[in-house]
Amino acid sequence: MLLALCGALLHYFNSVAPGVINSDRRLKEAANALMARVQIKDGQVTLDASEAGRPPLPAPDSIKYALRDSQGHMVAGDAQIPAVPMISANAQLFAMAQIDDRSLRTLTTRFDTRGGVIIITVADVRMINEPAARYGFMSTLLWDFVQLDVTLVLVWVGIQLGLRPVKRLRDEIAERSPLDLRPIVESSVPREIAPVVVTLNRLFTLLRTAVQSQQQFIANTAHQLRTPITGMQAQLDVLIGEPAAQPVRGRLLTLQEGVRQLAHSANQLLSLARADPAANLAAKNQPVELNAIVGEVAARFFDRALQSNIDLGVEVEPVSIVADPSLLDDLLSNLVDNALKYTPAGGSVTVSAGLRNGSAYLAVEDTGPGIAEAERQRVRQRFYRQPNSPGHGSGLGLAIVDEIAQLYGASMSIAPAAGGLGTKVLVQFP
Repeated sequence: MLLALCGALLHYFNSVAPGVINSDRRLKEAANALMARVQIKDGQVTLDASEAGRPPLPAPDSIKYALRDSQGHMVAGDAQIPAVPMISANAQLFAMAQIDDRSLRTLTTRFDTRGGVIIITVADVRMINEPAARYGFMSTLLWDFVQLDVTLVLVWVGIQLGLRPVKRLRDEIAERSPLDLRPIVESSVPREIAPVVVTLNRLFTLLRTAVQSQQQFIANTAHQLRTPITGMQAQLDVLIGEPAAQPVRGRLLTLQEGVRQLAHSANQLLSLARADPAANLAAKNQPVELNAIVGEVAARFFDRALQSNIDLGVEVEPVSIVADPSLLDDLLSNLVDNALKYTPAGGSVTVSAGLRNGSAYLAVEDTGPGIAEAERQRVRQRFYRQPNSPGHGSGLGLAIVDEIAQLYGASMSIAPAAGGLGTKVLVQFP
């Protein structure tokens, strides 16, 4: 826009300046010719019309003139030419005058003669090209801005068309889930951004390799931890039953409880590691029947519920989602484990699965002491346990549930159970 404006101004001055220079030259020549012909006879100012050795008078159709005395009285020439006041002697002044509804350029010259001060005003009656130049300036400026607007539109259209492949690539990447690390087809993008796609594919390959290494590490860790801990538990169970161990049976029971707690904490830490999104980028999800998962988890905790005199019930309807079965098992197991831990004897725990508002859900409801509203966000944090919580938990149960729920885009809500007593944890899948 600035360049267009500068260009139009330059065009305007290039059009006006030559005409103004030529007009000023003609006005000076006419003023000089008139001054050379001024005569004073008997105190009267006259113009000598003879051509002997004098500059020629300007043609009436090109130059009009007026001679006035110092009082502004007309001496000779055209009275239509307005008087221009002069401040100093022997001065010349260029100005614009309105004559016959036309703006004409004038030159006023003041000089002294024997008969007094004479003021000569000459006007160029030729149509100078300033109005035309002004029109040319406006038309040039308008045309330049039209060209600018058209150019901007063409550039915008060109950019939109040129960026369509980039937008398709952006949409393809945006539509992918964090679990999808398939290479992008390089032939579907323009060659200008093909190096970017090659780099992205290389990054996806590195991520897959890193995820596989992490999953292998988790699997090896689980095996290396669970095997010795299970062996210790078995040996302690046998040792406690030996008659020779009766004097230290109390200490062995304490040790057995510690090993059991160690096994539980190790399993929870491994579950938390498996629930990490970075460890599940290459997870092999599959259709999972939630009612089957609920049945398996409830069966596994049935003996514990029976020993604690807790009514463990199941309410399910057939529903399935696409997920990793082991992660869903971890999610539900931690919910049931928490519910049984905090529900007193004679209470009940209900595990349910089904459809709610068209979406699958898992829920565990208990008749325990409940979770205060101020604590419902904090219990999602790792290693946080409510004050006065029973047992020696590690504070990872609900953190694991929250991590797995977020991995699948599900929402976990904590609310009072039916009747306002206990706790109901609901995991709603998208």
